[in-house]
Amino acid sequence: MSPSETDTPLPLAAVRTVAGLRAMVAKWRRAGETIGLVPTMGALHRGHMSLMTLAQTEVDRVVVSIFVNPTQFGPDEDLDKYPRQERSDADKLAAANVDLLFAPQVTEMYPDGFSTTVSVEGVSEGMCGGKRQGHFDGVSTVVSKLFMQCLPDVAVFGEKDYQQLQVIKRFARDLDFPIRIIGGPTEREEDGLALSSRNAYLSDEQRGIASHLPQILKGTALAIASGHVSPDLALQQGITALNAAGFDDVEYLELRDVETLVPLVSLDRPGRLLVAVHLGKTRLIDNVAVNLA
Repeated sequence: MSPSETDTPLPLAAVRTVAGLRAMVAKWRRAGETIGLVPTMGALHRGHMSLMTLAQTEVDRVVVSIFVNPTQFGPDEDLDKYPRQERSDADKLAAANVDLLFAPQVTEMYPDGFSTTVSVEGVSEGMCGGKRQGHFDGVSTVVSKLFMQCLPDVAVFGEKDYQQLQVIKRFARDLDFPIRIIGGPTEREEDGLALSSRNAYLSDEQRGIASHLPQILKGTALAIASGHVSPDLALQQGITALNAAGFDDVEYLELRDVETLVPLVSLDRPGRLLVAVHLGKTRLIDNVAVNLA
């Protein structure tokens, strides 16, 4: 790690340039080692760390990227406030025996004149894609770049961002990336709330309300799977319960096909129940499987 690649020493091998990343990966390749990539935006928590542990079971070397990607944030979203804590993140990576941190600057990822966007139709439409215009274009573009920069054998993403996971799987398949995409299970707090860097934004009162989200989501999924009520009625009842619990806005609660994410009006195949709600300025998402009885 040269002085030009980082401003302060970090407790693990780290590079800030694509050239530095490729040089390290090439060294491992010459030794016959396999490579895994875990892309993140930092502010690492137990959920992120579980993805690294999963990657370590699949490959010889694990690269973790930390890059707060500006192109996936809308004009009214929290780009400037998004937590950045590189040193504490690096400490966690070192403790987890991660092999390399890739922490590029914005100018390294998007140099002057950058003008290419990767856009995915179908799975990106509706839900988060409908409410966050351009979000998945930003995700698809930056992840495509990370894939080309690292050329891993395996890439691991969390299932909490389920629509994002399906978008990535789709473009990786469509663009013939020779990379196996793995989804890691959602890590949760003791009360069931999905771990998220944005949970830190919640006040104590909001955190209490947030604990109802996984309960209502699970209850709605069970109602749909039971077959005793129609999915449409179960979704309506779920939205009513979320409003009654004190959420400021229910952005969506939808039943979708587990892979294509097309809306399901009946549970005639494996489904996924996905939700997004707001508490104050904090947006929370979650999802659970809904399987045939």
